[in-house]
Amino acid sequence: MSLLRRIQGNQSSPAAAPSPEPARPGPAPEPPPPSAPRRPLPTTTGLRDAYADLKSRIQNKLLAELEPTLDLSRTEELRAMIEEKFDAVLAEDHIVLSRLERQRLFEQIVAEILGYGPLEPLLRDDTITEIMVNGPKKVYIERNGKIERTNVVFEDDEHLMRIIERIVAPLGRRVDESMPYVDARLPDGSRVNIVIPPISLIGPVVTIRKFYRTPLTVEDLIRLGSATPEVMEFLKACVQAKINIVVSGGTGSGKTTLLNILSGFIPEGERIITIENAAELQLRQEHVVTLETRPPNIEGKGEITMRDLVINALRMRPDRIIVGECRGGEAFDMLQAMNTGHEGSMTTIHANSPRDALARLENMVLMAGTDLPHRAIREQIAMAIDLIVQTARMRDGSRKIVSLTEVQGLEGEVITTTELFKFEQYGMEGGKIVGRLVPTGIRPRFIDRLEEAGIRLPPSIFGIGRR
Repeated sequence: MSLLRRIQGNQSSPAAAPSPEPARPGPAPEPPPPSAPRRPLPTTTGLRDAYADLKSRIQNKLLAELEPTLDLSRTEELRAMIEEKFDAVLAEDHIVLSRLERQRLFEQIVAEILGYGPLEPLLRDDTITEIMVNGPKKVYIERNGKIERTNVVFEDDEHLMRIIERIVAPLGRRVDESMPYVDARLPDGSRVNIVIPPISLIGPVVTIRKFYRTPLTVEDLIRLGSATPEVMEFLKACVQAKINIVVSGGTGSGKTTLLNILSGFIPEGERIITIENAAELQLRQEHVVTLETRPPNIEGKGEITMRDLVINALRMRPDRIIVGECRGGEAFDMLQAMNTGHEGSMTTIHANSPRDALARLENMVLMAGTDLPHRAIREQIAMAIDLIVQTARMRDGSRKIVSLTEVQGLEGEVITTTELFKFEQYGMEGGKIVGRLVPTGIRPRFIDRLEEAGIRLPPSIFGIGRR
């Protein structure tokens, strides 16, 4: 009899009584009074609590028997050791489980000891792009651009904090009342943000931006309707001709994914330096140097900022500099690099439109503490940036390129721009947005630079000559 059936039987059936004697003639027995108490049927909560108690007991026994200094990187070896001890505990306690219950219990215990507990199945599900833990009892995911609540729960705040410690400890990071928030990275590259009380009023909060095991390709973007073949052909030409590109968009709009794809167009043989807060780019070229920022230590020392890395990258003989995201004063150094021979550089920026992106760049240059007048800053931006690619997360959850805008120059105090492609929405069908990224009929001014690089694009890409 399986565990859950035995639990149910124990809760719903009284102790077995001896077999009744054969019936004898006599008066009929009186019926029991209608108010006779009945033993309540088992509830789902009762079964779940019993299962959780069994899991906790077995898990604690295993942890007591395992050496605390075990190397957790030897996953297969440890898994076999845990399974051997798991079977021994079940036999010792005379616990009978069905095959399905045994496997489920074993995987949950392995996840607690070697992995990230209840988060493990969510991390293994490739259809999930984001995991959001709002305290121990509310876990949400994003799938196909839509947020939904799961039935995954942690036992309590302490259980969730144990998993958080498992995330940050291997990275030499800490999260406690003195440092109640942290950015971290899982071994597979997934980006993690953690916030705990007293900053969070609902308990520990964990947000995981999952890392694509297999990076999206140009074909994937076209298939998903995020871009058109013409636009991707144009962007490939821009990267190869060393056009300076800024990818702009809101949170979760696909900026990093697009930057990763654009980086794949860089020819072999160039020295590429990537600079990120949390390494997410997956460049396939051979000559790539990846730099990552470092937070201060417990004493508040040793911090390495994005600006430090951008300045240092200029001394590393780069052909291209790729900044994962400009957020502050490093924007000034990035513009300086673009204006002093490091053409073909790329970055992303949080902004809701190309015009907003230019304004944010100006503000970030001011954050660097420069005393430049606004006109001089705008002149630097206009000289450095050639193209702004705007991405957006649409109402149906899809992510699309919605605009390609050329930065043409400075007229008076205003940076002039021209939209080369724009997304036109035709309507909704089956809950999905129907539309297409179409050319505006204008060639970019930097078309000569494409031709100098030996790249000739047909005029039809820009909507010229179409009827």
